[in-house]
Amino acid sequence: MRGTLTIAGLGPGSDALVTPEVSAALAAATDILGYAPYVARVPPRSGLKLHPSDNREELQRANEALRLAAEGGQVVIVSSGDPGVFAMASAVFEALEQAPQWQELPIRVLPGVTAMLAAAARAGAPLGHDFCAINLSDNLKPWAVIEKRLRLAAEADFAIAMYNPRSVSRPEGFGRALAVLNEAGCGERLVIFARAISAADEKIETVRLNEATPEMADMRTLVIVGNSQTRRVGRWVYAPRQAR
Repeated sequence: MRGTLTIAGLGPGSDALVTPEVSAALAAATDILGYAPYVARVPPRSGLKLHPSDNREELQRANEALRLAAEGGQVVIVSSGDPGVFAMASAVFEALEQAPQWQELPIRVLPGVTAMLAAAARAGAPLGHDFCAINLSDNLKPWAVIEKRLRLAAEADFAIAMYNPRSVSRPEGFGRALAVLNEAGCGERLVIFARAISAADEKIETVRLNEATPEMADMRTLVIVGNSQTRRVGRWVYAPRQAR
């Protein structure tokens, strides 16, 4: 049997948002690797080996997946959301760049519904005009880079989707991000806090940025800062299609 490696996105949480293509890959897999909570979403079955690991072991996980595929396994690495958005696809190709012996392996990247898109759909259409996504984790980049990107995104009047806003290990980062955006003149912009989207305990809250506090977000929260034209219509939030 020729081995394959599939990098798959499980979507934001609900099984209903897992694509049929990803479901088929999971059903055919001999080995599934990923961050432990994501692997736990895959039901065990005969002939399937589950390989959960810690969330800071991306390169080790990628190398292990390549090795298993090279040995003939039908290997799937799972990520939440989309695997190409702050997730495992980049880690696999980073590992592959250092491993020429595996570069002829059949590899697929299967898209998934991102937290950003799922949150935007629940809120209305806050990403209906130009937008960007910024990961607030400083594990792989210095805070100065994050701050620069926030300021430039504010200056360009993008809506901003912010991933990984606040964790136990770095509780101060999101407060700093809010301060940067307030200093950049975004205080009156609408901000959507979308927590645990598509899960049973999901919660959506919208406030002005100058009313937002760091405690309103955690690692299960996707934060969307609207552009200067973003507005409410009833319970919905949307960005007009025309820029001023």
